[in-house]
Amino acid sequence: MASRSFFCFYALVLFFLATADFSAALSPYYYNKVCPKALPTIKRVVEAAVEKEKRMGASLLRLHFHDCFVNGCDASILLDSTSTIDSEKNARPNANSARGFNVIDKIKSEVDKVCRRPVVSCADILAVAARDSVVALGGPSWTVPLGRRDSTTASKTDANNDIPTPFMDLPALINSFSKQGLDTKDLVALSGGHVIGFSQCAFFKNRIYNESNIDPVFARARQPTCPPNGGDTNLAPLDPTAARFDTAYFTNLVKRRGLLHSDQALFNGGSTDSLVKTYSTNFGAFSADFAKSMVKMGNIKPLTGKNGQIRVNCRKVN
Repeated sequence: MASRSFFCFYALVLFFLATADFSAALSPYYYNKVCPKALPTIKRVVEAAVEKEKRMGASLLRLHFHDCFVNGCDASILLDSTSTIDSEKNARPNANSARGFNVIDKIKSEVDKVCRRPVVSCADILAVAARDSVVALGGPSWTVPLGRRDSTTASKTDANNDIPTPFMDLPALINSFSKQGLDTKDLVALSGGHVIGFSQCAFFKNRIYNESNIDPVFARARQPTCPPNGGDTNLAPLDPTAARFDTAYFTNLVKRRGLLHSDQALFNGGSTDSLVKTYSTNFGAFSADFAKSMVKMGNIKPLTGKNGQIRVNCRKVN
């Protein structure tokens, strides 16, 4: 009798552990039953936003990146400031540059409408919108694991400390990515997100006037829209085809035409030179590695199970 009781207890424990582990795992099929229209709705809104403004694709990709690097992919970047929330929107890497929040609001509204209730997290919306943005601009697709929940906190301090800056050298970049469980290949592949989008003058001014590892013709071409004094919010494309997902970013690095210091650091006589060269001539290799690294980044410390919440409004805690 005792042995049978022990066996039943042991079986119950195994079942509980298996169930707990399964419920806490992300799955690409998470919304298949609870809201099968969720992903097509996200795709529709993203495509419309990118069609209206190509730059929005890069902005949505950047939101997901900056979210995941601050205490995991939990939509903390979307929270507005309150008496208890020190918004990450006001951190140095995001202030007056992070954008696309209105598109996320639109997606949330449309998804909750087709799902008839708030079942899709803002964190999952960010992850899927990033993928759909890349696809809309001609890049690769990938299967997004789902089931993230939303944070109830944010940290401007952690955003300031953990999001890589455009002024970093290669060792600092490697260390920044390593802290998130990402390796050197992830660093180079994910930096390739700069094949789309723009940067503000403040982030590359020193490079085009004072650095030596830069094509002087390229530097002079950037200077009229980024003067030595003022013009800090003026925009320049991160690569020559800023509205198309291709390999021009890496080709530029090989030619010493990286716009940001941190971009050119990837091709400056260091350990990442060979991978940059590979990507510059092999779109297939870059696309495959970028997709793998996006999935890996999207798995950074997600809130699952009963942790966090599903926000009704992405900008505030329930």
